[in-house]
Amino acid sequence: MKLIVAYIQPERLNAVKQSLAEADVFKMSVTNALGCGQQRGYSESYRGNIVEVNLLKKVRLEIGVNDDFVKTTVDAIIRGARTGEIGDGKIFITPLEEAIRIRTGETGNEAIG
Repeated sequence: MKLIVAYIQPERLNAVKQSLAEADVFKMSVTNALGCGQQRGYSESYRGNIVEVNLLKKVRLEIGVNDDFVKTTVDAIIRGARTGEIGDGKIFITPLEEAIRIRTGETGNEAIG
């Protein structure tokens, strides 16, 4: 089991969800996040003062998958999120030690589905 965490542009969320649905991946957690990478933010003038905006809006997706679905899920996220511009996002894959479905008490691969 793996935990896939992806940071993407907020406007690409619908495209990523559609791409994941086409790959039969439906279970995910979505959170609004702030961050910066190579973009480094931007400067703007507000009431005559220069304001540095270092943290940009991002969306964080968390998806727990069985080992057979890792490549399928990653490919679907890339298909939906890629624009070819700086700031498309990042994907992190970490081992998932255990998963437990609260309703039934199932553990491991059965809990992920």
